[in-house]
This record gives sequence, structure tokens and C-alpha cells, in this order.
Amino acid sequence: MSHRSEKVEQFIKEELSEILRREVNDPRIGFVSVTDVELSVDLRHARVFVSVLGDKDAKTATMAGLESAMGYIRRELGQRLQMRYTPDITFKLDESIERGSRIMKLLGEVTKDVPHGKLARDDRKDSPDKS
Repeated sequence: MSHRSEKVEQFIKEELSEILRREVNDPRIGFVSVTDVELSVDLRHARVFVSVLGDKDAKTATMAGLESAMGYIRRELGQRLQMRYTPDITFKLDESIERGSRIMKLLGEVTKDVPHGKLARDDRKDSPDKS
């Protein structure tokens, strides 16, 4: 990926976050975070990964609200980008933050059940001394 593509991805991520936070007033759109942006090589298509806080219904409603506001979002982004073409945007739900949080919770539950200091296995006692 070229340096220009990386800069455009970062700019799109920041601007979309700002647009979603301050300018889109759709009540279906809850708390949304833009987690990543992937641009095609020709910079005409952008996959925008968003994390949504809430249950399955809130996520579904938020994604529908984002699709509904797509024209406005793209127009606002185009004015800020000042490029020849404004990328077509596709929103994708990113659940990696939730998965990571769930894994950390499960690891916390496992480690609280193990006595302190017994988590790591000590293989040295089975191996011969190397003096």
C-alpha cells in the first residue's frame, strides 16, 4: 500500500468519525466508532469498519441508519476530501473489540480460579540438571 493510500485512509477514518459523531442525526444510529478503513488500490471504494455499542437490535438499527444516511455521509466526506472521486462507502460491522473483551473476561475468570503462582507450568523439574 502506498503512503498516499495510508494517509487517505487515516483522513477518511477521522472525518467519518467526526461526521457520525456531530452531524448525522438519525435516531437509529447509536454509539458508533470507526475502527478501520480499507481503500481499494484506485481509491474509489472504501470499506469502513464500525464498532457499535449495544445489543443485536441496536447494531441492526445502527447499520440500517448508516445505510440510510449514506448519501449525506458521502457528500460531506467528498467536500472534505477534495479529491477527483469520492470513494463509494460500504459499512461493515466490526465485532473484534467485543470478541477481545469477551476473551479477556473469560481469561480473567480462568485465572481467578487458579491459585496465585500455579498458572505457569514448571517444566524444569523434569529436565536433567545442566551443570
